[in-house]
Amino acid sequence: MFFIDTTVDQDFKISPQQLEAAITPKTKLFMFSSPCNPTGSVYSKSELEGLAKVFEKHPDVYILSDEIYEYINFVDKHESIAQFSSIKDRVIIINGWSKGYAMTGWRLGYSASNTEIATACDKLQGQITSGTSSITQRAGIAAYEGSLDSVTEMRNAFKKRRDIVYKLLKEIDGVKVNLPDGAFYFFPDVTHYFGKSYNGKTINDADELSIYLLEEAHVSTVGGDSFGDKKSIRMSYAASEEKLVEAMARIKAALGKLK
Repeated sequence: MFFIDTTVDQDFKISPQQLEAAITPKTKLFMFSSPCNPTGSVYSKSELEGLAKVFEKHPDVYILSDEIYEYINFVDKHESIAQFSSIKDRVIIINGWSKGYAMTGWRLGYSASNTEIATACDKLQGQITSGTSSITQRAGIAAYEGSLDSVTEMRNAFKKRRDIVYKLLKEIDGVKVNLPDGAFYFFPDVTHYFGKSYNGKTINDADELSIYLLEEAHVSTVGGDSFGDKKSIRMSYAASEEKLVEAMARIKAALGKLK
């Protein structure tokens, strides 16, 4: 497996040039997500079109597009790379009810692809997993056939929380952060704190900073190494506004102790 590195300066999105440079004769599958976990990045139609043009030149490469955060999108409407007819037959969409319909515990999802791939997936799944419960299936049907009013309300709440956390993150010296367009995460670059210490503890990487914040601020974050980026930490704003404000105050105070 080969990773294409991105940075906060490019909103953690790859360019067509990066994609082209990464493809080799051995490349079989490209995997990405939009909206993205852990960065909250959302690819626009024009950005996806740029990637699609690269894939047009490589007919043996399939594209797996994770779109589970489809409805938690703060810019226009959701755009899928499957909309481009030239590569549509090679796109495998992964989606579900967990995020957009807040049905995380129901464990219900789906994929969409051409018939050949779907048949192969069905054959494989039938041997390794049990069937989805009838209750979960009926709940999923009700969600899809119902109004999106509650989904819109939830998205608006997440957008408000995003704006609150973004403002507070920008007030912390040394934290480098972009404004994510979807999902409910921030993925700030925290390299400013590497090499700094407090109470005999020196921070060497993002994982150690996450542990420090847990022990000193009692706020849980995830080190970016879990996502292939040792410079950043993932912060979720899937909490109440009050808790988010309190958490950010604790993080700011804890980071301020590092010298």
